[in-house]
Amino acid sequence: MSGHSKWATTKHKKAVVDAKRGKLFAKLVKNIEVAARTGGGDLAGNPTLFDAVQKAKKSSVPNENIDRALKRGSGQEAGGADYQSITYEGYGPGGVAMLVECLTDNRNRAASDVRVAFTRNGGSLADPGSVSYLFTRKGVILVAKEDSLGEDDVLSAVLDAGAEEVNDIGDSYEVISEATDLVTVRKALQAAGIDYDSAEVQFLPATQIEVDEDGARKIFRLIDALEDSDDVQNVFANFDASDEVLAALDAE
Repeated sequence: MSGHSKWATTKHKKAVVDAKRGKLFAKLVKNIEVAARTGGGDLAGNPTLFDAVQKAKKSSVPNENIDRALKRGSGQEAGGADYQSITYEGYGPGGVAMLVECLTDNRNRAASDVRVAFTRNGGSLADPGSVSYLFTRKGVILVAKEDSLGEDDVLSAVLDAGAEEVNDIGDSYEVISEATDLVTVRKALQAAGIDYDSAEVQFLPATQIEVDEDGARKIFRLIDALEDSDDVQNVFANFDASDEVLAALDAE
């Protein structure tokens, strides 16, 4: 899982940049709207919505944006779009497997955006099922590091709730569980008085392809191009890069 941890760290840094660009806010608001439409607007009765709102708040999305998304999704306010969830599969440079999760109100636009991003950046779309078997759905919770909170504290809080592992990914602890145990593990953290930044189901790669500096640069360029689309919510990839490679890219 070490490769995933480095990838998680890098994604976390990218999210900060995306937040500055306003891209992240739009994606988080869309998550809230879809969760409210799917499972109702009651936070207590809709764990997916609860976690979508939590992540938005932790990412500094204004409360009024969150409230409007809740109202649109639950039908209290007009203007909500009929978003559909679509997952595209593809290969990046060097044969890196990629899953692209979209929430869109225009399937043709989403498909076009994803296809163009792949073809212009050395990748290609793949047939459904040809890539997804390389990934496993897991619950992923990020807990911000604090002086009074150690890795053992997090581990002891979640171990009996179904957590599989706790990884140190720099400025956060990453708690991994089965997707079906995500809410139970999150509630165990809350019961222990441990604050968390986000809790969501992600696709984690079963194995990783090691890439060099040039390979990593090409992959990140493709990921940036994909995430530039308003329809793309998440990108998952099965590559691994050494600390030295990531440091070299950070320095650029």
